[in-house]
Amino acid sequence: MTDSSAKTPSYLEKREKGSYSRRRFVIINGDDFGFSSGVNQGIITAHKEGVLTSTSLMVTAPAFDEAVALAHEHPKLAVGLHLVLGSGKSVLPPSQIPHLVDSNGNFSDKHNEAGIHYHLSKGARQELPLEIRAQLEKFRSTGLQLSHVDGHNHMHFNPIVLHTLVSLAEEFNIKVIRLPYEELGFTLNVDSGDRVMKIIWYLVMSGLRRYGEPLLKAKGIISPKRVYGWLESGRMSEDYLLGLIPQIQEDFVEIYCHPAIAIPGEPRNGPQGAGQLELNALTSPRIREMLASKGFELINYNNRDAIALQQ
Repeated sequence: MTDSSAKTPSYLEKREKGSYSRRRFVIINGDDFGFSSGVNQGIITAHKEGVLTSTSLMVTAPAFDEAVALAHEHPKLAVGLHLVLGSGKSVLPPSQIPHLVDSNGNFSDKHNEAGIHYHLSKGARQELPLEIRAQLEKFRSTGLQLSHVDGHNHMHFNPIVLHTLVSLAEEFNIKVIRLPYEELGFTLNVDSGDRVMKIIWYLVMSGLRRYGEPLLKAKGIISPKRVYGWLESGRMSEDYLLGLIPQIQEDFVEIYCHPAIAIPGEPRNGPQGAGQLELNALTSPRIREMLASKGFELINYNNRDAIALQQ
């Protein structure tokens, strides 16, 4: 087992030797930090033994306290907020946000219906900023630096939610918000399964990205040029990444996964076996070697100087 920070020569070392003509950066993010002990273990293992540089914290999840302690123990791991507005619990009590959660404080598991509800319900539109602020405040109480913001099941991509995040950006020092976008052809070249569903989600994702980019740009908020993971969610295997990485043409990208170690009795945050599949990919020497061979330097969103070069 080796530390993720010292395996292959850095991009700069290779550039000095004339191997690459331009700087390229990749952030490898693990979603759902705090979901369970198994997820926490998977993320920390992928960071210590693999290529994972960043993670997104669910502040209302059962293993939140453990995740915060682990983050403080691993200061090179950047931590952002994984905003929960579906398939999870709220920070605020149900009495304060009755149009968002049930009597037990649970958001709906039906994400598409919830997204429509957030648009159509006046009560929901009034309550969303309260809960979003509460989750940002709970993150701030951890003492961790806020690396970025994204959302569980991409609920932050909802225009109502995105507007709220942008309005709170200055107060909470939000510098990066994930706007997923990946080339459909790249995914289908490696895995042509579920073609129709991938096409549908690609069209949805493209439209939301076009809507979100001007909002972020107006506030100076960063989002990578490409974010890979949505179209192959739960199937980001070693073989898939080995097929995807050589196709990537942009120089500033994020790849996100859901690494996890299965622990009996704990809930899963994806299909059975998916967490271990993605953990195996992130700790594979072949993935690290492939990234290096394509000129990618592993960074996280706290590497502001490197990111500034891509803006």
